[in-house]
Amino acid sequence: MSSSFTARPGAVGEPPQHYGNPLGEQKALASGAAIVDLSDRAVITVTGPDRLTWLDSLTSQSLAHLQPGDSAETLLLDPSGRLEHAIRVVDDGTTAWLLVDGSQGPALAAWLDRMRFMLRVEVADRTAEFSTVGTLGRQELPAAVTWHDPWVDGPGHTYAASRPDAPWGYSEVLVDRAADLGAFPAAGTLALEALRIAAWRPRLAMEADEKSIPHELDWLRSAVHLSKGCYRGQETVAKVHNLGHPPRRLVMLHLDGSDGVLPAAGSAVLAGQSEVGRVTSVALHYELGPIALAVVKRGVDPAADLLVSFDGTLKAAAQEVIVPTDAGASANVPRLPRLGAVRR
Repeated sequence: MSSSFTARPGAVGEPPQHYGNPLGEQKALASGAAIVDLSDRAVITVTGPDRLTWLDSLTSQSLAHLQPGDSAETLLLDPSGRLEHAIRVVDDGTTAWLLVDGSQGPALAAWLDRMRFMLRVEVADRTAEFSTVGTLGRQELPAAVTWHDPWVDGPGHTYAASRPDAPWGYSEVLVDRAADLGAFPAAGTLALEALRIAAWRPRLAMEADEKSIPHELDWLRSAVHLSKGCYRGQETVAKVHNLGHPPRRLVMLHLDGSDGVLPAAGSAVLAGQSEVGRVTSVALHYELGPIALAVVKRGVDPAADLLVSFDGTLKAAAQEVIVPTDAGASANVPRLPRLGAVRR
């Protein structure tokens, strides 16, 4: 959907990817001085007295006791525990607001509507009424509701041994589509993507594919409650976390920037001659230079020098570990001897 941001001087794309100065826009966004047009994102509401317990029963996060104004993140998984939807949730006391990537909106709304049964809930797609604005500041926007990202200090379990150096005090604000935001400086979506990558923050539309499970992206940190009741895909979540290891892992790549060319998302990641993963997101960061997120095989040596292959060229890439090779197996269950094995 079009927005007033596209009419601003220098706007390129819809929503605008930049306004002519991507690196300067990053600095402004990181400092909290700019906002980002995310009007292509979808907004779904769930009303009714059963809304929170119902969403709690369907998704990975504990939502039943969410208080008015509180923010949360939750995942809708398939029965095998693979990612289907990543949902940003804020409740205002009467309505649960669900924020998702635009391509996910219609499918999620339709699925939720089919799952209402006899419960006292109503599902509505409100995308035509409300626009999403991203910010790393606390501007006085004319907000309907504001969602604060729990990624940095999430309530769940993180596999990462360290935290990213880049700050990430990110929020998404819902405003009426008719609201006049012309007084607020704007940054493009390229600026937001660069800061997101530096913060190791996964995005469903970029980092996930049809095989992804939450553990691979360190998404247990903000979107999964490990001791709540049953929900779709819970068996896989518990089994991998307690007994197994995720087959792949998220890494950040620091790319060779000597040629000034960035690979595209989807480019192959190589260890020697072997393909070990794929780039999922890439950006030029105003401080870190060219960086990317990639999903690689779990067993890839964290100290290995990697290459990114694209357009017939190879670009050197150094790993920064997000999900370590030993992620999972948290229950420390001793292995039983094989049947028939002789003890010595």
